[in-house]
Amino acid sequence: MDYIEISGYKSIKEVKIKLNPLNILIGANGSGKTNFISFFEFLNKVYEQKLTEYVALAGGEEKMLHKGSKVTDIIYTKIKQDFNGYSFELKKGESNFVFVSEGLWYDKSFIENPINISSYQNESRIKENTLPRADYIRKYLNSFKKYHFHDTGKNSPFTQTTHIQNDIYFLYEKGNNLAAFLFWIQQNNKIVYHRILKNIQSIAPYFSDFYLYPNAENFVRLQWTDKYSDTTYGVNDLSDGTIRFIALTVLFMQPNLPTTIIIDEPELGLHPTAISKLSGMIKSVAANGCQVIIATQSTDLISHFTPEDIITVDQLNGESVFNRLNSETLVDWLDDYTIDDLWKRNIIATGQPNY
Repeated sequence: MDYIEISGYKSIKEVKIKLNPLNILIGANGSGKTNFISFFEFLNKVYEQKLTEYVALAGGEEKMLHKGSKVTDIIYTKIKQDFNGYSFELKKGESNFVFVSEGLWYDKSFIENPINISSYQNESRIKENTLPRADYIRKYLNSFKKYHFHDTGKNSPFTQTTHIQNDIYFLYEKGNNLAAFLFWIQQNNKIVYHRILKNIQSIAPYFSDFYLYPNAENFVRLQWTDKYSDTTYGVNDLSDGTIRFIALTVLFMQPNLPTTIIIDEPELGLHPTAISKLSGMIKSVAANGCQVIIATQSTDLISHFTPEDIITVDQLNGESVFNRLNSETLVDWLDDYTIDDLWKRNIIATGQPNY
């Protein structure tokens, strides 16, 4: 994406953000980082024609609209990627959101912009539109999956059995097909598979290999072996941080990268060494054409990045305000301090708790 405009969504009254290869959001609790990240999930549900279901399960239209329908009655967005763009206006109807407009854009002066494909329906029409420019938009919207690997409990998504033919096309948002996805990589790209193993072993030296053997129905469970034992172990025999690091390694080192990786608090439960490894993986995918959007509160994580990679988020008078940092404004400090030092010392004034 070149940029995204959002207005009327949760704590975001109005914003237009130019998006770089790396976009790391920092800010106090409740500033709006997660709301910004969740908007991409919202966009994906729009594309999948699951908006009505998503909004209902998330608490209804009132919770989606900025300060409720008495203040805001329309959610608007526009995203631009190269020459193509996509926009829509959603208005609260009697029972559900209604698409007042849904536009396809092409950045050429001789082309009509936008072409409105809306017909005042409750779900998007982008998925079934036959215009050539719609193909580009669909590929992008389909990639907007918000990853979060927070649940590592006894019955977490990582403990599920998954099918080695049906669950291999992309890594699911919560990692519940991790076993089948890893099995596919193991069978089809051994070089990448061994790179994944080496990366996991760099923070878990006892880890030997995954034990991935499908049953008669072609379902596989995530299991692993230890270098110092003949026992086969399950997911619940790993620490929470190790499970998350495994999922993050597979996400960032998979052989066919998505166009975008969006993830909330990837550093949760990770040792500083693992966070350093994570930062390297993030930089690597960004250098290979995969745009990364992350929300974090980890000073360890942001210490590995430049000011231009970081967007601070503040909530002022109930509205989220976004500012990308600039090396020029911090030039007098950067010779002696790292970004995390400047943030912890309040020299970076934005993205701080607003007491």
